[in-house]
Amino acid sequence: MLESKLPNQCEMRVNMSGDGALPPHCTLWARGEIFNLDSSVLAVNGVLDRSVELKCGDIDGSFVFIWTFIILGTDHAIPIARKDNVYEEASALGVVTLAGSSLVINRLQMRAAGRYTCMSFRDGTYITAPTVYIDLTVLVPVIKPSLQINEQTPVEGSPVLLSCTVEVGTGPISFIWQRHTLLDGTFTLRDGNKSVLVLDPATRSHAGWYTCIVRNMVNEETSGRLYLDVIYGPDELEISIKPFAISENGFAANELEEVTLNCSASSNPPCHYIWFYNNSQMSTGQIYVIPKISRSQTGMYTCLAQNAQLNTRTQSTISLTVYYLPEGSPTCTARPHNNYKDVALSCSWSGGHPLAQLHWLQPNEDGKVIVSKSNATLIKNGAQLGNGSAFTCTITHPSLKKDINCSTTLVMPPGGPNCSAVATKMNEFIMLTCEWTGGLPRVTLQWNNNQIGDLKESSNIYVFKPDRTYNGRSFTCAALHPMMAVPAECLIRLKAPVLDSPNLDTTILEGHNAQLFCNLMLATPSSEITWYDNSNKEIITDSQKYGVYKENGLSVLTVRETGWDVDSGLYQCLASNAVGNTSLLLRLRVNKYPTPPNVTISKLLYSRQRTEVDLEWMTQGAGDLTGFMVQRQASIRSVPVPKRSVQAASWDTVANDIQPEIRGHKLGGLDPSIVYAFRILAVNHKTTGFPSEVKTPADPPNNVYPAAIGAGFAGMLVASVASLLVFQYVVRNRENNPRLHDLFFRPAPAESRENIRNPEDAETAADGDEGPSSPGEQGPEAPAEESAAPNNSEVPLSDLSPTGNPEDAPVNVTITVTATS
Repeated sequence: MLESKLPNQCEMRVNMSGDGALPPHCTLWARGEIFNLDSSVLAVNGVLDRSVELKCGDIDGSFVFIWTFIILGTDHAIPIARKDNVYEEASALGVVTLAGSSLVINRLQMRAAGRYTCMSFRDGTYITAPTVYIDLTVLVPVIKPSLQINEQTPVEGSPVLLSCTVEVGTGPISFIWQRHTLLDGTFTLRDGNKSVLVLDPATRSHAGWYTCIVRNMVNEETSGRLYLDVIYGPDELEISIKPFAISENGFAANELEEVTLNCSASSNPPCHYIWFYNNSQMSTGQIYVIPKISRSQTGMYTCLAQNAQLNTRTQSTISLTVYYLPEGSPTCTARPHNNYKDVALSCSWSGGHPLAQLHWLQPNEDGKVIVSKSNATLIKNGAQLGNGSAFTCTITHPSLKKDINCSTTLVMPPGGPNCSAVATKMNEFIMLTCEWTGGLPRVTLQWNNNQIGDLKESSNIYVFKPDRTYNGRSFTCAALHPMMAVPAECLIRLKAPVLDSPNLDTTILEGHNAQLFCNLMLATPSSEITWYDNSNKEIITDSQKYGVYKENGLSVLTVRETGWDVDSGLYQCLASNAVGNTSLLLRLRVNKYPTPPNVTISKLLYSRQRTEVDLEWMTQGAGDLTGFMVQRQASIRSVPVPKRSVQAASWDTVANDIQPEIRGHKLGGLDPSIVYAFRILAVNHKTTGFPSEVKTPADPPNNVYPAAIGAGFAGMLVASVASLLVFQYVVRNRENNPRLHDLFFRPAPAESRENIRNPEDAETAADGDEGPSSPGEQGPEAPAEESAAPNNSEVPLSDLSPTGNPEDAPVNVTITVTATS
């Protein structure tokens, strides 16, 4: 057949002339578009709705060609194209065009499948070219397949069928199943356009997304995804713990750690987890966290996993033990052993879970080790140990990240035992104290070879009730220590108090502070000094009058601002303890200062406004002085008449602490309406001299009060002179003015006349005994100053008689004016 020769022929033409000179059938063969070729027919494949080109052979433009179409299964030929012309019948095949002699069909239709012939001849001649026969097959692409499953959520172990169907596509069609990745050889059934994947039984490993790929000679398509969810579980539970630690019975955790329990079991859908502690539900969820686990949370922890869809469940239980350290810290100490010959080194740390393991790191093997629960004891010979020997104990516990050490050092305390005796309040009991603190092991103390009291470490106190017979009795305290060959001792002897003073008689001047000294020389037990004043009254130490200072048995009594009449006398200091008492008398003599000299006032004057007074004085006689004081009182003359029989006010000190070299002072703040009396005294420390004479201040020469009075008198005199001149004029002109004369000089009745020689409001002479009667007068202790009233007229008005002849006699008037400025 020609089909077998065609490849050889076309290969020869390709080798000889290249692709451009190939005949049409060889060109189609070279493109792979000819699948079947007999001696006269070419087979060409086209794709639905795509383009295909049918070639008429190797002819040039001088040939006329005709294309015809024969429907498959018939003999009817339909002309579809001629040179430069496409017939209307060709539209049923698709969009037909001519490209030279080639027939091009776009948007190929299914009815285009059939045989195409191309006949060609040279125009105007009988020369013909070979007729070309082409069988066109229209191929249909596969479309997106549909995917179905008989059970999308099957239970593990049951069969599952997945089917993939494609509705359109030219066979043969191949099917490929995918589950995330390509599954080779998974086809179980192929039925035309349908493929079925059988999973029998379905397992959890089959779960996932499935797709189906369909493919033919034109194209391939992939179906949508379909998820296969296999239901199973829960499987066997696994409980994990973090941090991970194993104990004898299960798991272990350290107290206060954060513990995380994780429960996991394979299941679909995921399990619902429930946690139980000692069969009591406490939490839900896969993870249970205990932030700070405590020792009380030791016990059994159970996790229950439940598949709600399958209604299946499983559970698992673990034992959790909480480790915790003993309370506090490990203790390493040393104590006497074997009657104070050996030293027992003890390392202990009690409590905790599990018990701590302790052991001594021994520098040598000459000691004996005793180990018990939470305690390790190492016994050493005390005589072989030196001061400062160190020993270390190692402690191991699961809760410790690493072992810890506890060390102790043997120390002999410095010094020796110290004995003392103290009496309780009211001396009811005596407390003997023996102390020797420090060191390791501690020193053991005993009184009187353990005949009184008990053995005690570092401090031994013995209390007993005493009486006076214990005065002079001795007590011995012995100190025992393993590192000391011979016991050390201290002695205490009870003694009644003994007092002494450097000065039994003290003399001071009045006003000074006196100090009395009393020294407690000896007292066992110790005693306090009590002071009594010169009235035998106990002195209160915080009073204002007395002060007591105490230091190292010395007591100093201070008497403040002494007075000669109140503080002189015998003072007593008293000391008492539980075995006796004693007292000491000390005499205090307070002397007065000498009397200062007398003082006299040399000047005492008011100021112009009478609100201040200037005072000057002088001293008389010999004597020491330290200052002056001025005293004042209201004068008796300033007291109203009905009250003159009342005693005058007391003297007020208005100035003191005036320096001894000063002889003058100004006082202010006076009331001008009051007459004051002043006196001055000299002072020698606390001793006051005799007061000076009492004086009242005098007015100054230019006092405003005399000037005002003088001005008033001057006005009166001027008025009098004017009146007299008028009278003289009336008298001399009696005849010219009789009525005016009668008005002034008409005689008055005798009974209407008044004798003015003795005015009613004049003061009697007795008033001078009560005090000064005028600002210029002195007090009763000073000589009174006398003054006579001046005569303002030579002839008194009372001597004028209307019976005379005044009109015949001239009137003589003498006017005396006295004015001060």
